[in-house]
Amino acid sequence: MPPILSSIIRDKIDPIDGASDAQLSAIDGIAKEFDLTVEKLSEIIKHFCNEMDKGLSKNGMTVPMIPSFVTGIPTGNEVGTFLALDLGGTNLRICEISFEGKGAIKIKQQKHKVTENLKAGPSHQLFDFIADCVDKFLSEYTEFVTVQPGVHDRKLKLGFTFSFPVEQTAINKGTLIKWTKGFTCPDAENKDVVFMLQEAMKRKNVPVIVTALVNDTVGTLLSHSYKDPNTLIGIIYGTGTNGAYFEDIPKIKKINFSDDSQKKMIVNIEWGAFDSEKKVLPLTMFDNKLDRESNNPHYQIFEKMISGMYLGEITRNILLHLIDRMLLFDGYSSKDLNRHYSFETEYLSTIEADETQTLDDTKKILEELLNIPSTTLIDRQIVKRACQMVGLRAARLSSASLAAILIHCDKVECGSSVGIDGSLFEFYPHFSARIKKALQELFGANADKIKISLARDGSGVGAALAAMLAAQK
Repeated sequence: MPPILSSIIRDKIDPIDGASDAQLSAIDGIAKEFDLTVEKLSEIIKHFCNEMDKGLSKNGMTVPMIPSFVTGIPTGNEVGTFLALDLGGTNLRICEISFEGKGAIKIKQQKHKVTENLKAGPSHQLFDFIADCVDKFLSEYTEFVTVQPGVHDRKLKLGFTFSFPVEQTAINKGTLIKWTKGFTCPDAENKDVVFMLQEAMKRKNVPVIVTALVNDTVGTLLSHSYKDPNTLIGIIYGTGTNGAYFEDIPKIKKINFSDDSQKKMIVNIEWGAFDSEKKVLPLTMFDNKLDRESNNPHYQIFEKMISGMYLGEITRNILLHLIDRMLLFDGYSSKDLNRHYSFETEYLSTIEADETQTLDDTKKILEELLNIPSTTLIDRQIVKRACQMVGLRAARLSSASLAAILIHCDKVECGSSVGIDGSLFEFYPHFSARIKKALQELFGANADKIKISLARDGSGVGAALAAMLAAQK
């Protein structure tokens, strides 16, 4: 039987032995919807480049292209100790980062889970929680000295990684455009997040000055630049997805920047919102169902097709569709599988990596974790194929946004370095290989000039670097 997906890595497609004609026909039909040819990728890339140009010229565009006001590039010789605060989709992380020169870094860190109540409640509760966590960190993890209650020996500079769309007007000022990743605090949008954090620090008597606000992709780019001066792009592929890159300042037409000594500025693309108008992205009924039932319908369409928060739910929708047609699990589902977001993206990762002869790891997920009454090998092969469809499309769409930046910056022929952070890129089977394969299809031999590397802890180290660069100015 020939591979169903023309674009998939051939040695990763497993046969579905013994499946009925109806099952094979249904899988084939779904697979065609998820296939991304080079021609379709090129169409998406062209539209992406156009949207980048619009965002650089005018505020309020679908792809915001947010200036970070970070203009310095790390040399690797910086020395000093700074705090970093990283608020992402699931956890709050506080770090003390010591730069020791010659690229040497020491890190102390602490994590706290952000509860659903904090994500949805009043903003002052969220920022008070953050301030309390920073205070606890200073007491337990640093050499910071308390002279007496409320009086401290020094104030520490802090870089704030805030992984949500922000309209930034200075390196330490930024207005929240819209919450993503499950956050909905209703009174925070259209307010300065640095101001809200600094006010919480004052309320809690925490001796910290927030000197820099960065997106996690900006932090990733800075962190990777500290190790590799040829770095052009920083990307996150994790719970959410986004990218940032070094742009020539004259091309950022929507701002007036008077410092002629600076030639480049990091731009936070906020590409999760790309094509919210649904003009070029190949949306399926499974994507539309997810979008319709999400807490932000018609928003972050690109992110919903790529990021770890959503891939499991897309797959769950496929499985329910096949169950409803009596083509999977003999038509039986379970309360667990019927629950929104119960099919976690971590399950996809395990299933795609399952090379056991009878797909035992897949069976355990389906029968023990999701309580499907029983599964056959054919059922498990169909589930694995569905995971491959969703995972492959996510990687190829990811390659399109990366390719668009390279084309926009005219770096295809000369090449550059790309730093990527996030659990999806680091742990999902074949994700990075699929991106590289798509770039080879798009750029041929020039793809070998694009150096893609894992950039661990970009949001922490990068935020501290931004705080340092701001302090130097």
